[in-house]
Amino acid sequence: MSPIIILVEPQLGENIGTAARAMANFGLEQLRVVNPREAFPNDKARAAASGADAVIDGAAVYPGVAEAIADLGFVYATTARVRDLAMDVSGPRRAAAHLRSLAGDAKATGVLFGRERTGLTNDELSLADAIITLPVDPRHSSLNVAQAVLVVAYEWRLAELAHEEKGLPFAGPDAADIAAKEDLIRLFEHLEASLDEAGFFRPPEKKPHMVQALRTMLHRAHLSEQEVRTLRGVIAALEARPTRPLPPHRVAARAKRPG
Repeated sequence: MSPIIILVEPQLGENIGTAARAMANFGLEQLRVVNPREAFPNDKARAAASGADAVIDGAAVYPGVAEAIADLGFVYATTARVRDLAMDVSGPRRAAAHLRSLAGDAKATGVLFGRERTGLTNDELSLADAIITLPVDPRHSSLNVAQAVLVVAYEWRLAELAHEEKGLPFAGPDAADIAAKEDLIRLFEHLEASLDEAGFFRPPEKKPHMVQALRTMLHRAHLSEQEVRTLRGVIAALEARPTRPLPPHRVAARAKRPG
């Protein structure tokens, strides 16, 4: 059960729309709006949402904060300033982890975001269970509503995924494009021979460790076949060769060609 985002007295439809867009980016769908200055929903909000129509269409409007949070079991309030209130204060990452644990217990939760200019009042903060404050530079601590929503939504998403590999795309080539070990080993040998000739491995007794470090770096890159060919071409160019050496099987195949 994802947290409900609650915007308190937003001034402009565009601000609601950009907040909705930030929510949709990271999988949050439930939006509540408290006493907006402009009638809501409106065309400005929908246009600024950039396709997050489901968030706008499902949003509910409430007359006050108390009504907006009445059915929730736990509420965080966001503020850039930690005031003289005896409340637990968390950064967005710790708060997101806590919200995830509450979601696992099927508790309805929400996050309050204050007015663009003045934030939340002390009375409104006192209705929340705890505070989220963002680690902004104190010299410029002002965030617009959508930015604050984006940070909290992003941390919620990370906490939801738990392991990065479940939610973030693999940055390397597809499995079908990854270079064969045979080609990778030839790259190692080509690079190491070139570096050896250039006197890179100094002192000589450290060569094995340096070679291992280089191979580890290249393995970590998950190189594609094309990337291996490109790197071998780079090495050949640095060696002032017109082309890189052909692998033995291609040399043998070329030798068998007629003429």
